[in-house]
Amino acid sequence: MQACGGTAMMGSLQQPMRVNKPAFPLKGSRFVGFPHQVKLNSVKPCRAQVEGSLVTGRPSSSVFASVLENSLVDHGLSEADPEVSSIIKKEKERQFKSLELIASENFTSRAVMEAVGSCLTNKYSEGLPGKRYYGGNEYIDELEILCQKRALAAFHLDEKKWGINVQPLSGSPANFEVYTAILNPHDRIMGLDLPHGGHLSHGFMTPKRRVSGTSIYFESMPYRLDESTGLVDYDMLEKTATLFRPKLIIAGASAYPRDFDYARMRKHITYRIDTCWKIADAVGAFLMMDMAHISGLVAASVVANPFEYCDIVTTTTHKSLRGPRGGMIFFKKDPVLGVDLESAINNAVFPGLQGGPHNHTIGGLAVCLKHAQSPEFKAYQNQVVSNCRALANRLVELGYTLVSGGTDNHLVLVDLRPLGIDGARVEKILDMASITLNKNSVPGDKSALVPGGIRIGSPAMTTRGFKEKEFIAIADFIHEGVQIAIDAKGLVSGSSKLQEFLKFVVSSDFLLTDKVSSLCSRVEALTTQFPIPGV
Repeated sequence: MQACGGTAMMGSLQQPMRVNKPAFPLKGSRFVGFPHQVKLNSVKPCRAQVEGSLVTGRPSSSVFASVLENSLVDHGLSEADPEVSSIIKKEKERQFKSLELIASENFTSRAVMEAVGSCLTNKYSEGLPGKRYYGGNEYIDELEILCQKRALAAFHLDEKKWGINVQPLSGSPANFEVYTAILNPHDRIMGLDLPHGGHLSHGFMTPKRRVSGTSIYFESMPYRLDESTGLVDYDMLEKTATLFRPKLIIAGASAYPRDFDYARMRKHITYRIDTCWKIADAVGAFLMMDMAHISGLVAASVVANPFEYCDIVTTTTHKSLRGPRGGMIFFKKDPVLGVDLESAINNAVFPGLQGGPHNHTIGGLAVCLKHAQSPEFKAYQNQVVSNCRALANRLVELGYTLVSGGTDNHLVLVDLRPLGIDGARVEKILDMASITLNKNSVPGDKSALVPGGIRIGSPAMTTRGFKEKEFIAIADFIHEGVQIAIDAKGLVSGSSKLQEFLKFVVSSDFLLTDKVSSLCSRVEALTTQFPIPGV
């Protein structure tokens, strides 16, 4: 490769080449696997510099055509696998026509997609920059260091006080890597209860089953909302923490429409605040924030800053941040409770729980984090919140009960129980009308499969260009779908089971098909006016 003048050959070999050779061995062929494989040691050094896109472009010279003439076939997706290509096209059409309202989803940019689909996916790089298990990582090191610096800059952090690991594969692995770093098996943790808006990875369990892996390896005690207000019950958190004495308290949620009071959580658990807080000093716990849902809002300073009070902050990167599907762990560089968080967390990621990082994801994340520092990104995040509030206000006008009464962030949680309907049935009817959201537990629910609420998020459609006016229309569409679901429930004879309802509404006996189709047509007439970035 050195004889080819730096990156010239690397930048060309990964380009798609059309070769008229069979994709599989011919009958009687002596080759096993792909035929006509070129012997790399027979490639002659070249002097020509060949330009071309590192992702999808074609080289401007045919210098390698003869090299690859007898190599493996490298068709595009539509030729190599029409079946998968067809599925992707159908999903692309679905996304284009649908109202994508799942709070944890978004549309990432073309630039991020190009990085994720690049040659970075080919490289193994176990370890950290400068400390790799494999060779050939000089450019991967450069990329990961750039990503780290951009992450700290995007969240306005001093690199002397905060460190970052950008290798976690997603949010749940990032969380478990933190637990592995700072906890021993059966240490005690506290996180927001799942039916009250928390996340599985924060330790959810039932009286009969330890559902989350976190609750299997650690002893979990949830804190909850005050059901009369829909807000975190900080008073009960203080009392429970004093009795339970957790090693770690987790802030953050997957379905909580309000901001967290980090100062109060710090006060109740910290080992460093003024000694007048005898309860707090007695607890002596780490404070971690899982900001997966709101990381984009945090970066844009639209919501409260968890870094002012927390020891560790984790996040996914594909929700409000609009990046690829990955994760990050931020940690204080000064020891906390006698633990060197930097060493402990880095070792928990690798070799503790992961192997080689996904370098293509890190590349996409670096691109995303550059954009997160732009004025356009801040304007987008403000619009996310403004749109969500417009949606919430309209739903209240229509008579809906919202958990906590409104929203401070990117999501609304609707309690459907006063209407005599559940989230699972409403989700199905709305899905049939090209409105994609999810059923969700609300405080007091008994079943996660047939919960009493729905969760609605604003990031994805805000990315597509929706403003307050469109989100008011979304509320009206949802209301129409809920009414159809209520009527449909009344038409199901002799059974209250969800499965009977789901079968009935897609059968020829369903009398409300025309209403669903009418709603669907109007939804798609709106959505198809707005493009999808990247696709």
